[in-house]
Amino acid sequence: MFSVRFHGRGGQGAKTASRILGTAAFLSGYLAQDSPIYGAERRGAPVAAFTRFGREPIRERGAIAHPDVVVVADASLLSDPTAHVSEGVAAQTPVFVNSSLTAEQLRAQASLSGRIMTLDVTEIALQQLGQREAISALLGAVAARLSGLEREPVRFAIERELNDLGLARPVIERNQAVALHCYDTVRVMTIDAGLGRARAVTSLHTPRYEAPTRGTARISAAGNSVLRETGGWRTFRPVLRADKCNGCWLCFAYCPEGVITMNRDDKPVVDYAHCKGCQICVHECPTQALTAEREEKGGVAWTAR
Repeated sequence: MFSVRFHGRGGQGAKTASRILGTAAFLSGYLAQDSPIYGAERRGAPVAAFTRFGREPIRERGAIAHPDVVVVADASLLSDPTAHVSEGVAAQTPVFVNSSLTAEQLRAQASLSGRIMTLDVTEIALQQLGQREAISALLGAVAARLSGLEREPVRFAIERELNDLGLARPVIERNQAVALHCYDTVRVMTIDAGLGRARAVTSLHTPRYEAPTRGTARISAAGNSVLRETGGWRTFRPVLRADKCNGCWLCFAYCPEGVITMNRDDKPVVDYAHCKGCQICVHECPTQALTAEREEKGGVAWTAR
């Protein structure tokens, strides 16, 4: 059985990439299973998805603790302790990272084991598709390549999954072409499937039940969202061109996180420490005074500009 773990941020398509891989495996004659885990379920928040496939019935469920392949959709996740990217990764585990940096540069900046390979999938999507979020098909194709699946099932899987999302035929065809380009670009690695699981020892946990006065769920702590710097969730940031701003306040009204304030000149000021990069303000700006600029990341972290 092969097990592939995807790490991404909400909105990057880790769930769809996992489905594409599972569908491609199914079309290749395997039994397949895929499932996501969302956590905060907010755009930019760390998310994960899991795909298993094999010739025999799959009896495992839930998160993949010892993956055969790891696919990371955003290099900033490598330094996020809540993402658990390195969990269960052995020295021989192939780890793909969507980054403009080389494997050697990433290894120098992040304490990550495994056989690392990189490709700037986001830049490819920007250049070929014109959309910064459209990387699910590309990630799915890369994962399929690393898992040893053939090209044609991947193409059909992309068509099926993107069609279910309601995308138009020309959009699907462009995604197929660019995804297969990524498939051809990534080199194949030998994988010893199941090695990590064979070495793992899992003990059963017996829950302890308490009386309702102690066991009932309750929130006793004060709100602390302002203390969590969700600015680390961003791949793109909103940037103001002050000469085009008409002071309409729409960005302030639409911001779901309340991180946009207005100064005395009715110009928006963005709290980048907590802006999670949802780009709603960019989409709603009637004068295009707010534009999306890609973060200049050094692989695992970046400095605000």
